[in-house]
Amino acid sequence: MNQLEQLKAFTTVVADTGNFLQLAQFAPRDATTNPSLILKAVQSSDYAPLLKDTVQAHRGQPLDQIVDQVLVRFGLEILKVVPGRVSTEVDARLSFDKAATIARAHRIIGLYEAAGIGRDRVLIKVASTWEGIQAARELEREGIRCNLTLLFSFCQAVACGEAGVQLISPFVGRIYDWYKKSAGSAWDEAASAGVSDPGVKSVTQIYNYYKKHGIATEVMGASFRNVGQIQALAGCDLLTISPELLAQLQASEAPLPCVLDAEAARAADIAPVSHDEASFRYALNQDAMATEKLAEGIRAFAVDAGKLDQIIQGL
Repeated sequence: MNQLEQLKAFTTVVADTGNFLQLAQFAPRDATTNPSLILKAVQSSDYAPLLKDTVQAHRGQPLDQIVDQVLVRFGLEILKVVPGRVSTEVDARLSFDKAATIARAHRIIGLYEAAGIGRDRVLIKVASTWEGIQAARELEREGIRCNLTLLFSFCQAVACGEAGVQLISPFVGRIYDWYKKSAGSAWDEAASAGVSDPGVKSVTQIYNYYKKHGIATEVMGASFRNVGQIQALAGCDLLTISPELLAQLQASEAPLPCVLDAEAARAADIAPVSHDEASFRYALNQDAMATEKLAEGIRAFAVDAGKLDQIIQGL
């Protein structure tokens, strides 16, 4: 078996792309999208007709409603290819507005349901701010499953677990990026690879904590920079992987052992942690990497959401 097939034996593989024409060759169970991936897709000639048709069908509606129609249209096309779930993201510009996040999630789910897609096949992606996590807490109570994204710190993971969210997406590659940049010329790539990679270590800590304390929230490592990071997290509940890295895994037949171990985690000595709003904000503030990457991620997604707005307005 190639490494992708081996990985699927103990980890659910998710495709990290808005390019649904690429999906079938990798046979992922789920797919995730974000504003940057959708923006990239709509600028491709392959998807221009889909975008144009969707915008024309809803011309005259408010811009934010048309954007959601576009996002859901991509999600519907993805769901024709994957047997599982698609993640569709709430506008990052609402990351600090709990009520607006809930309202947008309701609209997105409503569009899917109107198209005949059940809630079990959709994850609403929300940034892992305090407001986003509390919005997800309420949505989960309504049976709307959430994927908490832009997650960089242990305190974010703890709060998501306490909120009962369906799934979290800790960003392996962006954590790696921050530590590499921070170290500068002192960075030692070999010493910081595999299980020693700072992003891998972060996800491993979260995975072990959840398994130890019986937290049902799924852990989905995301934002990978190389296959070594993926290999070091084999056994994680899910991993969302770009088409480029999926192809690299598919091209290798080297052995791929399972690394993360739920049984070992349950036997480990890991103390429980709890956060209210004040302790969450303080813990996040004390983590320079997470504070910077969360803010940077929201800004970047907001910029791409604005670019998508402009493309739609130009049609």
